[in-house]
Amino acid sequence: MNVPVSFDDLLATAPLSIAVGTALLVLIVEALKDRTEGLNFWLSFTGLVLALASAFSSITTSGLAYGGLMKTGGSAAYFEVVFCTAGALSVMLSKQYLRTHGIEHGEFYCLVLLAVSGMMLMGAATDLVVFFIGLELMSLCFYILAAFARKRATSNEAGLKYFLLGAFATGFLLYGIALVYGATGTTAIGAIVAAAGTVLENPLFLIGLALLVIGLGFKVALVPFHMWAPDVYEGAPTPVSGFMATGGKAAAFAVFLLLFAPAVVGGVAPLREVLAVLAALSMIVGNVIALSQNNIKRMLAYSSIAHAGYILTGIVAANVTGSTGVLYYLLAYTVMNIGAFGVVGVLESKDGNHVTYDEYAGLSSSKPILAGLMSVFMFSLAGIPPFAGFFGKYYVFAGAIAGGYTWLAIVGVLMSVVSAYYYLRLVVVMYFRDEGASIAVPIPALALVALVLSAAGVLAIGIFPSAVVSLTESFF
Repeated sequence: MNVPVSFDDLLATAPLSIAVGTALLVLIVEALKDRTEGLNFWLSFTGLVLALASAFSSITTSGLAYGGLMKTGGSAAYFEVVFCTAGALSVMLSKQYLRTHGIEHGEFYCLVLLAVSGMMLMGAATDLVVFFIGLELMSLCFYILAAFARKRATSNEAGLKYFLLGAFATGFLLYGIALVYGATGTTAIGAIVAAAGTVLENPLFLIGLALLVIGLGFKVALVPFHMWAPDVYEGAPTPVSGFMATGGKAAAFAVFLLLFAPAVVGGVAPLREVLAVLAALSMIVGNVIALSQNNIKRMLAYSSIAHAGYILTGIVAANVTGSTGVLYYLLAYTVMNIGAFGVVGVLESKDGNHVTYDEYAGLSSSKPILAGLMSVFMFSLAGIPPFAGFFGKYYVFAGAIAGGYTWLAIVGVLMSVVSAYYYLRLVVVMYFRDEGASIAVPIPALALVALVLSAAGVLAIGIFPSAVVSLTESFF
């Protein structure tokens, strides 16, 4: 494949160019100087902010780069905003956490930047080969980040489990790509979507789609491909857990949205039914098992499985309402879930304590600011208005009803009611129980800023949801 590359391509994909360039700069600084953790933090944070600004400025334009292998502007820029937001907030939340837990190394920031770069490739890909390259770049960084606390057995276990199961799922994904290519004669996503109606009788195409569902289902932790998520999220450093649960999930759903477009999902009835069942199972299993969790990180892990089901509901809808709902949900989920994991990371002690419901008893007295911020994130995750989580669920459920899947929307609403128990349980513990020991940890200023920004994002896009939805409608 001969792909022409020009300086114009680098400018057109400026967010990706900035992220990759910053990652290389951080790597060089780490190799040439000692004790560069502080410098690398500011370099990476500045690079992510610049990439975010560049993506935001190009969101109303659209185009192609690198011989048509990547999209620029439009939905690609929107996803880049989501990825850079997840990366920047995670970096801000990580600085003091890494120092407290004795794992502050400059390589961490390089890995985050490269993971964001992989996400950008996935979100902007117009070809399955480019998507696969981005997926592997992101996944390799996540394997290392999950095991970054290498002196802690649970972190090593998390990295090993994620690597083994991730490599297994990659095999399904790659084989699916090969079969889809064999059936359609192309790896271009647009051409595959256009040809879907003419190759429905080809078993290679149907089997290829099934394998792609399995591979992508693993990346977003859909039931029954969710087994890795609770152990990995619990064992990984907490800011990394939040980053994987948001940026990684958004990147995989970006490809889900591109490849399983309304034309494909609506035209392949068996595929649509399978996706609907996976969405329902994810909502039911994730929420029901989360009820029994006492560890907050595991609760958020099972919660993320349920949210994957909510988001998939918008794809099953196979209409513009569902697709815009998915885009809105991914942005809302990013800010509220990173915020929730961020509060846990601030309070978590070096020996892994302060991560259970019981240890949060009376937190409103000892840490009123953190208790208030955590309450905002819990209310939003539960889908209580006027927070962003409510409108995320509203749009995907509305899309499902318009697409003829009222039963799936009903399952989602019922499971949202179930989720309210374990989300609001934490709020009740923080405000109405006082028998817990006071958590005597300082609140890092940088982490507090990140949490306040996350809470502000939850409120802003919750109060003004139409601003996001009207923007995303132009992508379809």
